[in-house]
Amino acid sequence: MVVINLSRGWPNPALLPTAALATASATVLASPPIWQPALQYGPDEGFQPLREHVAHWLTEFYQPRSPISADRICITGGASQNLACILQVFSDPLYTRNVWMVAPTYHLAGRIFDDAGFAGRLRAVPHDAAGLDLAYLRQELVAAENKALHERNMTPEYKPARPWRKIYKHVIYATPTFSNPSTLTLSLSDREQLVRLAREFDALIITDDVYDFLQWSADPAALESPLEHAQLPRLVDIDGYLDGGPSDEWGNAISNGSFSKLIGAGMRTGWAEGTKSLAYGLSQTGSSRSGGAPSQFSASMVAQLFPTRVLHNHIAHVLQPAYAARYRRMMSAIREHLVPVGVTPTSSEGIVGGYFIWLKMPASLGATELATLALQEHEVEVAAGNMFRVQGDPVTEKNDFDDGMRLCIAWEDEDNLEEGVRRLGCAIRQALQNR
Repeated sequence: MVVINLSRGWPNPALLPTAALATASATVLASPPIWQPALQYGPDEGFQPLREHVAHWLTEFYQPRSPISADRICITGGASQNLACILQVFSDPLYTRNVWMVAPTYHLAGRIFDDAGFAGRLRAVPHDAAGLDLAYLRQELVAAENKALHERNMTPEYKPARPWRKIYKHVIYATPTFSNPSTLTLSLSDREQLVRLAREFDALIITDDVYDFLQWSADPAALESPLEHAQLPRLVDIDGYLDGGPSDEWGNAISNGSFSKLIGAGMRTGWAEGTKSLAYGLSQTGSSRSGGAPSQFSASMVAQLFPTRVLHNHIAHVLQPAYAARYRRMMSAIREHLVPVGVTPTSSEGIVGGYFIWLKMPASLGATELATLALQEHEVEVAAGNMFRVQGDPVTEKNDFDDGMRLCIAWEDEDNLEEGVRRLGCAIRQALQNR
């Protein structure tokens, strides 16, 4: 048997718009007015035509109360690279108290926070079907502020003051829509309350808004028509209007977007959106000031996908229906092979999306041991829940996910998705018999 990988969160190569990218590349390289600036360092804020296209595209999709302007957009090297840049500009490893991560969390973000000087200061904020534990977050923010007062940590001293940046006291990190790994979406009420908390405690909310365009109805009988608008406003949108808008020129939320799940991760191109001051400050990261925008040539190619709506059509007529079919195929297999042995999938009513399905294992069956058994004896690779713990958080009862498991719908073909779930069911039955 060949190992079936239900862990890898990569886009399936068959779903990438290679023909459109070939045409875009040819267009760029055939036109000196495009390729000459595209092959130079480029402006710090990014390739201007793409900034303008992204601003219009996001306005069309999210329908915020006011149109998004290009000066709110900074072109990046993708969500991961840009997370590091955000921390370089807007956090201080001494003054910034903690990084609060909605948990379970994207497991590779922890290393980025560690590299920014926050090792040992990452804290989990539990999120489940009942919502985000905002009471716990408030309690812990108050405790962190009391500790800072006691230690007289009231003024940034490590990083020098600069006119293009603000150092925040706290960082809050989340994937609010179709979260990786839990697949849950923060409610509008939780989003609004989180923005209010961020303003009260001087926190910057960093949201990975990378799955938002990949959405469909959970109902297998639903008519397969494109979903052209977001179901909820982003936190950066809410910060723009809630209680009269941002409390200062910087605001308290930044949206971290990426083309990785839509065009291909190797393009290394994304965008960030915040207030005008926040977007400009981000562009002043030292590496951008030295070398210009981190994805100048790729950005020039991506920009060619907008005027003829190639990207819009690819999302609506290729990605959404393909991932909807994969999701429904895997959910059907879960109901057939896993539910009878006590597995519970994440609630799947209404609009769903993203790359993942989160499972809760039968009582007393640990996902870590099960994942090892599934790979070694049944040749199916899955991601055990504690992979998505917030590393270093000492509050283990709020940060233990060994009863959870993440399956990915994106990487394998549909037949393998079903077969992989069947193999996982066999592994669970074996584990239950061995107890």
